[in-house]
Amino acid sequence: MLVGARQVGKSTLLKKTFPKLKSVTFDAFSDEFGARKDTDLFLRNFPSPIILDEVQYVPELLGSVKRKVDQSTKKGQYFLTGSQNLMMLKNVAESMAGRVGIIELSPMTYFELNKKPEQNFLEIFLKHPPSLLKKFSGCLNPRKNIYEVLWRGGFPALIGIPNEAVRDYFSSYVKTYLERDIRTFGNVLDFKQFERFLGITAALTAQEINYSQLGREIGIAPATASKWLDVMSCSYLWTELMPYSLNAIKRISKKRKGHILDSGLICYLQKISSPEALAASPLKGSVFESYCISMIKSLAEIKNTGVGFSHYRTDGGAEVDLILEYNGQVYPIEIKLKSYLDHYDKRGIKSFFTTFPSKKIAHGLIIYAGDECYKLDEKIIAMPWNALFGGIS
Repeated sequence: MLVGARQVGKSTLLKKTFPKLKSVTFDAFSDEFGARKDTDLFLRNFPSPIILDEVQYVPELLGSVKRKVDQSTKKGQYFLTGSQNLMMLKNVAESMAGRVGIIELSPMTYFELNKKPEQNFLEIFLKHPPSLLKKFSGCLNPRKNIYEVLWRGGFPALIGIPNEAVRDYFSSYVKTYLERDIRTFGNVLDFKQFERFLGITAALTAQEINYSQLGREIGIAPATASKWLDVMSCSYLWTELMPYSLNAIKRISKKRKGHILDSGLICYLQKISSPEALAASPLKGSVFESYCISMIKSLAEIKNTGVGFSHYRTDGGAEVDLILEYNGQVYPIEIKLKSYLDHYDKRGIKSFFTTFPSKKIAHGLIIYAGDECYKLDEKIIAMPWNALFGGIS
């Protein structure tokens, strides 16, 4: 099963990979093939192997798919897609548990958009951080305007579309999201209010979540704000990082940090009309941080690394944007929209080292907007956001 936000390319990927398979696309409002009315009859009329697209609209069908799968040891009978987290839907988790492999598809990374999908710094960083220095081979499109990259984001449908049409694309995207996904699953009565809520989450991307603040901005209860963020998470537009702590109780008691997972959508929701407007926006650093978090999550999903994600912040204000946990080691990562770094930029990672002296901490990494990969400190590496690497095994 391929899951991910609306229009990240799930259906296209399956159809290109398996061009001979029949495909059925389900709809939120109509039941053209009778899949809701009689699920078993539908599966008899549309035998496997088959692509079942947008199955969140027919959760009733999954029980019948389960029975079909249980009757045979053959793999690859059903290829599913969904733009809602099916594990959040009632009675679905039990139906498919242990019977489906789930792959999350994110907006395209800059490397995929430029046909360099093999560039994965994360694999090198997790195996042996100092190798980043040896394998660095330059930057992808070093003179490319980073603000244009952030402003456009990573939705595949924008490939080849001029900047003048980007706003129209996102306008249509949000309208469809509200009318299809939110109307069907969100249990939201006021769509205008929810659209305003989307704009507020965009303004607060890359910040710690304050449910009271979110609700106060548009006059809703903190509990409603929390529920609406769950809806956004369920539809793969929003992710939350737990606060890092060696104490599990502390980890869940401190504030989470939230990110909208496409930088172009952030810019649209914040009415940032052009790359030039983004360059002048006080939000640009947060947009860059959310962009890099989304990229790293995509790279982790590609390699199926099982990496844990969190963030670090002290009461005194020291913070690290992203903490990765992998194979018993911890990897602190800071994200800076700067072309040059100085000793102040490593304060957060240094604080993290000091706070957890007994923890097995690998090298820290600062992702920035420059064009050199170098040591900023004995255990801190600076790396361009668009770094290319040679000799990747």
